Amino acid sequence: MSRTIRSLAIATGLLLMVPQISQGIPAFARKYGFNCSMCHTGYTKLNDFGQRFRDCGYQVPGQEGLEKNVFETAPALALRTSLGLMASHTKKANTAGFELNGLDLLSAGVLHKNISYLLIYTPRIDEPAADHTGSANGSNPSQLGALESASLVFSNLVKDAVNVRVGRFEPVYHPFSSKRSYYLIRPYDIYTFTTPSSEFVFDDNQMGLEVAGHFKNGFRYAAGIVNGSGANPDNSRAKDLYLRVAQVLGRGEGQSAGQRVGLFGYFGWQPTAPGDTAFGIAGQGNGHAHKPFRRIGGDLSLNWQTFNLHGMFMQGWDDKGIDSGATEAYKFTGGFAQLDYAGLVNNRLVSSVVFDWVTPPESDKERQSSAFSVLLRYYLGDWTAVNVALHAEYTHREEGKSEKVKTDNLGLLIDFAF
Repeated sequence: MSRTIRSLAIATGLLLMVPQISQGIPAFARKYGFNCSMCHTGYTKLNDFGQRFRDCGYQVPGQEGLEKNVFETAPALALRTSLGLMASHTKKANTAGFELNGLDLLSAGVLHKNISYLLIYTPRIDEPAADHTGSANGSNPSQLGALESASLVFSNLVKDAVNVRVGRFEPVYHPFSSKRSYYLIRPYDIYTFTTPSSEFVFDDNQMGLEVAGHFKNGFRYAAGIVNGSGANPDNSRAKDLYLRVAQVLGRGEGQSAGQRVGLFGYFGWQPTAPGDTAFGIAGQGNGHAHKPFRRIGGDLSLNWQTFNLHGMFMQGWDDKGIDSGATEAYKFTGGFAQLDYAGLVNNRLVSSVVFDWVTPPESDKERQSSAFSVLLRYYLGDWTAVNVALHAEYTHREEGKSEKVKTDNLGLLIDFAF
């Protein structure tokens, strides 16, 4: 490890010696007068009550219709960003500098009993600040403006058993949310891995419709139909389908109590002919000559006291027809295993370690990867107003097979939300 990263690691220890203050609180918790530990083990990771609150369409379970909606009180508005020192070390170069790690603007709330909404916008951030109209015009924005989520939730069409989400949303075939991960500077490799000719990205939010529900015996399900093209217009006359089932053993939701095991499958079609040059009013095309692909896997979440061990394994398969030059189907596997721990009063100190990997076919062996990451988070701030976390995160990543490229990344950040 380089001298820069060793120095930053020492600084991490000094940061985490800050005296304890009261716990942070997010926008929803301000509305209801909750401490943030009501819904989060430590923001942004949901605990069991937070999962039930989300499943109930951002309504307190059992109080549907009794609370004020957004027309009767100020809607829940929030923002989140992180900033600090980032350093990277490779065999060829070392870098270090202060960075702003994105900005999220969020609004969510109840419109009517069992009807709610979620809106997340990520505004453009320029490097250097120049044109904020949304066009790059030669600048290098670190974050392009995007509507990450915009969805309506119709809850309890059948009590707990049938809930419908429509719009753009994070689909439930994500066994663990990358949007609510503790990690700030690295994603799960298996979530972002793309095959040579398919446009599908497992990590993307999707446009479509999802039906989900849960039962008293611990069984959960979700099924959806989506474009499969993320934020891009869909150049396909076929839609993609997915299904997820899970079983919780013991009391809880498998987030912070109980043990959960799940299976998921995503079944999509990739057009291999571009279609007509005339597009629909929303930009869609009529690509055709579809070839199938699928992503199938399993996941596990185990809890003991304030320890949570969770992970997933996924197998991907693309029909050989998706890549015109391929002689066989493209097959890959990957996954991750992560152990989280929350300690001190109100889970003020969080630590985590994760190992993840991707194994592509031999024809694409130089894209195989493995990574090991560890982090510490220490929460402080006035619980009535803000959430602030001092965040230290380190990753060692290796990519390739015959000649491995090794990278060490370290971030010392302040994660801020209110």
